Amino acid sequence: MSIPVTASVKKPSLRGVVFDMDGTLTVPVIDFAAMYRAVLGDDAYASLGSGGVDILHHIETWGPLEQQKAYETIALFERQGLDRLQIMPGAVELCHYLDSRSIRRGLITRNVKVAVDFFHQRFGMEFHPALSREFRPYKPDPAPLLHICEAWDVPSHEVLMIGDSLKDDVVCGKRAGAFTCLLDESGRYGPIDSLTDDTRPNFKVCSLSEVISLLDAHFDLVSDVQKTD
Repeated sequence: MSIPVTASVKKPSLRGVVFDMDGTLTVPVIDFAAMYRAVLGDDAYASLGSGGVDILHHIETWGPLEQQKAYETIALFERQGLDRLQIMPGAVELCHYLDSRSIRRGLITRNVKVAVDFFHQRFGMEFHPALSREFRPYKPDPAPLLHICEAWDVPSHEVLMIGDSLKDDVVCGKRAGAFTCLLDESGRYGPIDSLTDDTRPNFKVCSLSEVISLLDAHFDLVSDVQKTD
């Protein structure tokens, strides 16, 4: 009796991984609710901030002086956060794994370049390109991720975006045509199936330590031996 041969499913190729920074590569330390209240005021925060308004885009509708004051307030909270900056558990191991397979790694954050430079220096790891708030437009617009793909000369469907925000990181990745992975340490987002189509990631993990096995199981990792970081 002949035994039927089961055709193997070809895994998609993966050439690069792009990370969010705050809350993904680093432990969350900024009190965003307090920052929103300081920028918007208590009354406006009650009607806007608690409803998930994008504070950066909201500020851009203000006059120049109001914008300057708001950005100074945000920068103060971000500087205070740098004093308490910690690397996310599993981040170093994951980056070493990617480096061992010659997989490119980049970074997109809505934080400022000073914070990115501090992160690179403090933890001795570099991401290229590393796009900060100075790059416009911000996430969730796909432009920063598409810029990285173009710099790498890699199609977006061979890139994975990892972040802790559905509305910023996952939406950015989906709009760019990349694979997406949500880091949900506390389980606040619930099962993937419960999420709407425009925010549903391809994968969800509770820690960065899970990503290595996820990559091995779901992707054909294509090494770029000519990568220059």
